[in-house]
Amino acid sequence: MDSQDIRQRTRDDTVQATTMDDAKKTGRMGSDKKTMMKRGLRSLAVAVFVPVLISFSALYFCGPGHGYRTPAKPFSFPPLWALHTTCLASSLFSGLSAWLVWAEGGFHRNPQALGLYLAQLLLGLTWEPIVLGWGAKWIGLLWSVGLIGSLIGCSRIFRMFNPAAGDLIKPCLAWAGLLALVNFKLLFV
Repeated sequence: MDSQDIRQRTRDDTVQATTMDDAKKTGRMGSDKKTMMKRGLRSLAVAVFVPVLISFSALYFCGPGHGYRTPAKPFSFPPLWALHTTCLASSLFSGLSAWLVWAEGGFHRNPQALGLYLAQLLLGLTWEPIVLGWGAKWIGLLWSVGLIGSLIGCSRIFRMFNPAAGDLIKPCLAWAGLLALVNFKLLFV
């Protein structure tokens, strides 16, 4: 290669235009990140707020009948406010874990995860009106066993997409165990 054939390359306008376009894109990229972050926070708020709101309205409108408030129940029964609080906390944890799985694309990759999440949400919301409102204790026992099964399935599938999401289901599983225990005591006491 002969050094006489080498020419110095001068900057032309097209190179400067592309660097200006890159600078504009960087500025827009920052606002795109903010927009994405706002959308992520909005989706998190919806994923957590909607199940908690549905649980709260179910507790408020379909509150327990007078059967659970009788003074003859043993001391080992949890107070009604504790059942309500754990129900709301379980909805919060399950909504947060579902959002974590959704953010990883888990509901699209494995639709069974969405089905199990909706099943546990429905079973958890309807247990109290069935058992404490209507007094259907045998159906409530089957409901709580189904709830435990759907929560175990949620925990296993959610863990594949996000380990924290699988761990957030564990308090919900403890809540379902408490519901099964209360239901069992109501059935045989």
